[in-house]
Formats: sequence, C-alpha cells, structure tokens
Amino acid sequence: MPSATTYAPGAEPGAPAPAVGHAFGTFGELLQGALPEPDGDFLVTFPLARWATATFHHRPGQRGVRVHPAHKGKSRRVAEAVLASLGVEGGGLLEIGGGLPEGKGLASSSADLVATVRAVGAAFGRSFAPDRTEAFLRGIEPADGVMYDEIVAFHHREVRLRRRLGVLPPLAVVAHDEGGQVDTVAHNLRAAGIGPHERREYARLLDRLAAAITGADLAEVGAVATRSAEMNAARRARPGFRDLRAACREVDGLGLVLAHSGTMLGVLLDAADPELAAKTDRIRTACAPLGGEVSVHRSLGAGDRWSPAHDEPVPDPGAATPAGAAADRLHELET
Repeated sequence: MPSATTYAPGAEPGAPAPAVGHAFGTFGELLQGALPEPDGDFLVTFPLARWATATFHHRPGQRGVRVHPAHKGKSRRVAEAVLASLGVEGGGLLEIGGGLPEGKGLASSSADLVATVRAVGAAFGRSFAPDRTEAFLRGIEPADGVMYDEIVAFHHREVRLRRRLGVLPPLAVVAHDEGGQVDTVAHNLRAAGIGPHERREYARLLDRLAAAITGADLAEVGAVATRSAEMNAARRARPGFRDLRAACREVDGLGLVLAHSGTMLGVLLDAADPELAAKTDRIRTACAPLGGEVSVHRSLGAGDRWSPAHDEPVPDPGAATPAGAAADRLHELET
C-alpha cells in the first residue's frame, strides 16, 4: 500500500483543502547493474529515513498546475497526469519540499514524483497502488522503486517492479560526498555498456542479495553491496573509494554502499552495533583528508513507520529510529 497521505474537506464548497504526500529517498542502491536479458538494467533500493514532501492546492478555476520550485517541471507533469486520470477540472499549486538534496543519488527526483502522485490523489480522497504510481511515472524519466514500502529489485529505466525483497533491520551509513551533482538521466544515457560476463555476475549477486535479505544476513548484504560498488568503480572513477574501503575494514564494517549514479559513497554499519559511535568517529577521521562533507544516515527497516504522519512535520534524517541506546546515538551523530 502507498504511504499515508492526508485529506481534509475544503474550506470552499466543492474544493478540497491542501493535501500532502510523502515519499522516502534511498541511499544509492544496494546493487545496480544489468541482467542477461533484454532490458535487463536494474537496481535494488536501499530505503532511507529521509523524505520528499509534496503539497497540492487544488484550484478549480485555474488552468494547469503551477509548481514551486519552478524547476520541478516533471512533478508538474505528473500532477497534471493524475488530475486527468481522475477527471478533475481545473489545476492548482504544487509545492515540493523535504530533506532530500538533489543530484546526490538519494532518489530525490523519484521521491518528488511519488510524493506528488500521493498528494494529488489525497486531495480527492484517492490513493494509488504502487503499480498505478509506476504508470504515472513511466515516460517521465527513469525512476527508483520508492513507491514500495520495502526493498525491491526494480527496472528503473522501464519504471517496472521486478521483485519484492522484504525489509532488513535498520542500518547506518557513514557517507562521504564527492561534491557536485549528477544528472541521473544524462548519466544513464552515457553509461558504458555492461558485457555478458558481468551480466551473469549481476544475476548471481541479485540471487545472493535476495537470500540475504530474507535471512536478515547483514554480512552478506554488505558483501553484495561492496561487490556492486567495486564493479561500479571499475567503470567510473570514484574519489575516496580506496580510503572508504580501508576505513570499512579498519572498523570491521559490513561493507561499502554507494550511489551508482550520484556523489555519495559510504560505509555500511549495523545501527544496533554497540560500538557505532566509535566506528563512526573513526570513519570520519579517515575521510578528513578527502575534503568534502561527511554525513551519517539511517535506513528504513523492520518496525519503522515508512512515512511521516499527516499531522507532524517531516522528521530530520533518522527520525523513525526506534528507542535504544545505539539508535539514540545514531540520532546524535547524524548531520
């Protein structure tokens, strides 16, 4: 089911009040590559406790949708598509916000679009199943599978689910940002091709990852994510890759995880690790010579609420963390 959205009767007769939709981002991907089949490009999502927010104000007498910020034209197109599907007259104002920076590989664009679908639907008391949300996004741009409240294998170029994989215990990522921004659409267009041998390896990695998620085998999840990062680094130079890998080994981390078409690369840790604070500090120290920003993130996992409640502000990163000493320390470490 899609994450919760809001609906309230409009102050004007026949007009709904502003409605809100949320969608989480991802910290890059646990695995991304191509399978040995036509249109085999795929990724495996890594849901993150950070959200995009869309607020829709229906204006029955207005033609089309205006969007703020103005450069969110793809969100405007999706909003108009949802209105058309509902047979609603008029347009409205769409406001996009939240805590996902653009161009970093955190699925900000996909989250904006999914949040928009939810907000426009909620304005009229409607919600959409994930496959219907996929249909709204298809043709707009390649998208991550953030319409599913779990980890999924997803054909991002076709905007099509491949396989639901389930959830893991919450994980932490201590991340180094290379700086700048990456245009995901442009990156996908110029990305080097993946040969048959690599495609077969990606198929094996996907099978391993699916089994690891089912069994909550965090060490195996980390091993697959690391191998995916290594294969990506062989095709695209990643500043800091060797330093992060050495830091991961030094703290006995689970592995590396990265935004394959973004600027973020991080060390994967168990969020319940009693040594989380010390390990985080050591990774920060290792990243210091690289320059740039270091941040700490938390994945969405078993027992979490995957969307903020409609009557509360969007949490800061990690706000869905359940109680516990290690989890509380993760809150303190996040930047």
